[in-house]
Amino acid sequence: MTQHEEEKNYDYIYYIVALVSGLFTGAIIEKGIVWILVGGVLGLLTAALFLKTLAKSSHD
Repeated sequence: MTQHEEEKNYDYIYYIVALVSGLFTGAIIEKGIVWILVGGVLGLLTAALFLKTLAKSSHD
């Protein structure tokens, strides 16, 4: 009988940190609510790029 271990996926943590950081950065700019949302979107895109390129290569 083989033991099956499931790998825990913590990718959501990167997305949460990036979203909060992006929103915080957008709020610091103080140009309005639009820039807060833009900061959040850019944070999520940065997290996706990080997970697809840099973090993926560390698992190989």
